[in-house]
Amino acid sequence: MKSDNENVIVVKSKAFALRSIKLYKYLIEEKREHVLSKQFLRSATSIGANVREAIRGQSDADFGAKMNISLKEASETEYWLELLQESEYISHDKGEEMLADCKELIRILMAIVKTSFEKNK
Repeated sequence: MKSDNENVIVVKSKAFALRSIKLYKYLIEEKREHVLSKQFLRSATSIGANVREAIRGQSDADFGAKMNISLKEASETEYWLELLQESEYISHDKGEEMLADCKELIRILMAIVKTSFEKNK
């Protein structure tokens, strides 16, 4: 089994969480936005937290369920990023950059979930 720092989804979801924390700090300190930013932070950091739980899951079914939760959190995060961008709390460029990273996580998680559920049939 790969170590956490060799596992692509673990590394990418943690990096995304760290970037999300920085964006959250910017939103509350510079833009004085507290409602959308809190929702965004919660879902963005939950992606990696659930990935980490999945990696240490008790069974294949537990792994698949936690990865599916991570996928749902990534989809929610995408929504909050779209709102932050379209409401002009974040710039178009910053929004596109974060959305691209979020969509990459979604693609990876979709593949993992699909494989996991096919394996457990």
